[in-house]
Amino acid sequence: MKLDKKQEAMLYSTVGVVVMLIILVAVNGIASKAKARIDLTADKLYTLSEGTRKVLAKLDTKVKVRLYVTQGENTMPTGLQTHARRVEDLLKEFRQASNGKITIEKLDPQPDSDAEESATLDGVQGQPISLSEKLYLGLAVSCLEQKVAVPFLSPDRDKLLEYDIARAITQVTATSKPVVGIMTSLPMFGQPMNPMMMQMGQRGQSPWVFVNELKNDFEVKQVEMTAETIDDAIKVLLVVHPKQVTDNAQYAIDQFLMRGGKLIAFLDPLSIVDSRSSAGNPMQRAAQGGSTLDKLLKAWGLEFDANKVVADANYVTRINRGMGREEVVPTVLSMDSRGIAQGDVTTSQIDNILLPFAGGFTGTPVSGLTQTVLLKTTTQSQFVEKFMAEMAGEQVMKDFSPSGKEVSLAVRLTGKFKTAFPDGKPGGAAKTDDAKKDEPAPEAASSLKESKVESVVILVGDSDFVFDEFAGQVQEIFGQRLFMARNGNMSLAQNIADQAGGDVNLIQVRSRATVGRPFTVVKEMQAKAEQSYRSKIKQLETELSSAQQRLNELQQKKEGNQRFILSPEQQKEVANFRQRETEVKRELKDVRKHLKRDVDALENQLKWLNIAGMPFLVTASGICLAALKRKKTSAK
Repeated sequence: MKLDKKQEAMLYSTVGVVVMLIILVAVNGIASKAKARIDLTADKLYTLSEGTRKVLAKLDTKVKVRLYVTQGENTMPTGLQTHARRVEDLLKEFRQASNGKITIEKLDPQPDSDAEESATLDGVQGQPISLSEKLYLGLAVSCLEQKVAVPFLSPDRDKLLEYDIARAITQVTATSKPVVGIMTSLPMFGQPMNPMMMQMGQRGQSPWVFVNELKNDFEVKQVEMTAETIDDAIKVLLVVHPKQVTDNAQYAIDQFLMRGGKLIAFLDPLSIVDSRSSAGNPMQRAAQGGSTLDKLLKAWGLEFDANKVVADANYVTRINRGMGREEVVPTVLSMDSRGIAQGDVTTSQIDNILLPFAGGFTGTPVSGLTQTVLLKTTTQSQFVEKFMAEMAGEQVMKDFSPSGKEVSLAVRLTGKFKTAFPDGKPGGAAKTDDAKKDEPAPEAASSLKESKVESVVILVGDSDFVFDEFAGQVQEIFGQRLFMARNGNMSLAQNIADQAGGDVNLIQVRSRATVGRPFTVVKEMQAKAEQSYRSKIKQLETELSSAQQRLNELQQKKEGNQRFILSPEQQKEVANFRQRETEVKRELKDVRKHLKRDVDALENQLKWLNIAGMPFLVTASGICLAALKRKKTSAK
């Protein structure tokens, strides 16, 4: 029987669909057996970072992961179900990349079940959804006798999911707590009670909250500022405001880095904590000098001016001076996500930082070192002499002249570091034998010239940001000191220490999710408008000063019995000034009006784009497809 064209087309279509289905099933079956996978997602959600693969490659012992997930569509919200599937998919990638070293056990902790009891013993916490029900989504990682729990895998930390799992694996495979040394000129470890002060009813100072938090995860040792060697047991050295640091101490830090140690340095051009112990004269406090590691920074290709503070018109802090007076201070930086690296695990969960009187890093790292900027200013920034910054924030705003360049406030350097002391320890014995003048001194010969392995240096241009007062609020309740964070300062400091104290490969673990985009355009418009506003005010004040000077000159020309009577010239001068004052105030009002109009226009544009943009694209696509189909039909 001969088929007509319509039946023939139908048969070919059916056969084609069946063949395609068979091919898809075959490809899927082959792919499921193969170890090679292709990640076609835009953000490579299912591709492990190079750092994670290095962590897994070092595993020599079995690691067990227990994943606790509440089952049931009616119990688990839709958004959390999606996140749970994401967790399972990522764990499968971990298992495959570990070459059998990682095993995964999935448990459903229903009420009063063995799985719920196991979750409690593993430290996984249920989130209450009613008086009698809890929802579980957490995991416990164990290796031999070590166990680390992630009590709840919050969707808010989705972009750090890979990092959290990799970090837990490194923690359970570590044999002991890392040792962190703290070298500082500040009273971070507290100050004991002075008998004389006790009689006056005053108490000693407690250790900083940051130090106590470090003690929860590390073994913390204090290192003297005059130390000439760093204990080999110390794996991470934290240097905080190294005021008047000696060359011998810098040499000790240098050799510590050469041995493979990791360095965190909080430098500061103007430490408020340190200046409180000085006299009340700002000039005297500023003259004391800031802190830097000049010898080391130079060897790394960077510079840090300890005499200048960074100001930013976009990160100003508004300080209430009392009596309804608010002062705008551009040298106390209230940073938002614009200046915080959202693609780095150290800072990706932080959206606000407070840096009082911070300094900036300039220069380009030497060959062999890779720099990552963690914190930076906007282009509306400049360097300010620190004595001016401390004396008058308003004066800095009046004279503000942006450089148009971004300034790095915190950076991370990775790679193999070369020594800053090629001639050995400073102050070594000079060679007197001319016959041996070409031979290296014993100190130089014993000094390490290059780090044995790739290491890490993290530099922050401020030290006050980890002080209790600037990071949050401490309250004593029933003898317990409770800390409540005001910003992301403490999280940043803890993340830096945590990352440096862990496996060096964790630094290569990337932030995996897309980042929310804040509405920064309006903020930039406001900053430009405020700059125009400030220029108008400065113009008005200049004219006021000129008018006052002119009035004084006219007053001096008058006779003694006429001093309290305004002359015609004075009256004219006052009238001219009042008229100009009215004009400038009108111009200021116009600046504010234009700003509001531009913001409203931008808001309306975005609103219409969201409401009408997508339907328009869908309609246009449909019309184009219909026209194309009609054209092909007509051609037949």
